[in-house]
Amino acid sequence: MDASASAISIDCKTLPSHWDFSCDFEVDYESEENAQIVYSALAVDKELQPDKVKRQMTVSNGKLSVHFEAVEARFLRASFSAFVDVLTLATKTIEEFGQGTEL
Repeated sequence: MDASASAISIDCKTLPSHWDFSCDFEVDYESEENAQIVYSALAVDKELQPDKVKRQMTVSNGKLSVHFEAVEARFLRASFSAFVDVLTLATKTIEEFGQGTEL
């Protein structure tokens, strides 16, 4: 994630509720357009088990922020891992084809 994503921040913790586990993830694309493209690509994929994992995404100031909550650590890990795989693919696609390419 060279040119498109310059900074990644992760903060995981345990919550005092039914949704016992959470993780906050932020990627700085330094471009509102690139962050919005990645958001749009990832927003169509809904959680497979919404009763066990929640995911909320926002874009602000060229940063994609994602908040996960889960009822068990294994659901959080699985959801987070799958999300990062797709995020990496979207980011690499922008790096390869997004710079100077006319749509």
